[in-house]
Amino acid sequence: MSEPGYRLLDCGDRALTVELGRTVDPAVNARVIALDAALRGAGRPGLLETVPTYRSLLVLYDPDLLPRADLVALIAAHWPPPDGTAGSLRRWRVPVHYGGAHGADLDDLAAGAGLSPEAVIALHSGRDYRVYMIGFAPGFAYLGGLDPRLHASRRTDPRPKTPAGSVSIGGNQTGVSPPLELPSGWQLIGRTPARSYDPARAEPFLFAAGDLIRFEPIDRAAFDALSEAARAGETVATLERIDA
Repeated sequence: MSEPGYRLLDCGDRALTVELGRTVDPAVNARVIALDAALRGAGRPGLLETVPTYRSLLVLYDPDLLPRADLVALIAAHWPPPDGTAGSLRRWRVPVHYGGAHGADLDDLAAGAGLSPEAVIALHSGRDYRVYMIGFAPGFAYLGGLDPRLHASRRTDPRPKTPAGSVSIGGNQTGVSPPLELPSGWQLIGRTPARSYDPARAEPFLFAAGDLIRFEPIDRAAFDALSEAARAGETVATLERIDA
């Protein structure tokens, strides 16, 4: 079924995907996040969960409490969603120890790009990244805005395990891993002591779709100290609000 501005795709009999575009684009993602907020704010019984992605919103529902036709009408009633780009944005300053044992692929990635490792670090930490979505594993943040000079193909030999908190590059994306050892074919360039996921926190997920992240290089001593602080429950990533 199609409606102006979006397309509805059934995912079984208890989920519906609202597709808002076909490309990875900040404006499309902003509409996804705005629609997500509008539907969650509706407080409709039977609306179980919403999951924003790059260009679509997955809506899980209980058809006994919210029939599909009523859900379709609910989506239409909240389209177009309010402009989510107004106001302020959350920006996280995330400490990263680049290279060495914490960034095993940094030197090779730099050589492939014709850059020094120091130049890669400067480019990677010199801009804001948009959190397009959280997925793959709890708290894994997919980030857009990587400098084209740092685009790098995924490894031909994916690792069965990568260190918790890895910061990596895969294609034209960069990402932040949660404090879990995960399989990955992305290029490892650093590691953060910040915990993007902690089930012991009141809010387990640190980052949310639509947030911004800026990486801040730290040395090994600072990494070790901040890791201890993070294990004790400190956030260690710094939150600030900036104009949208």
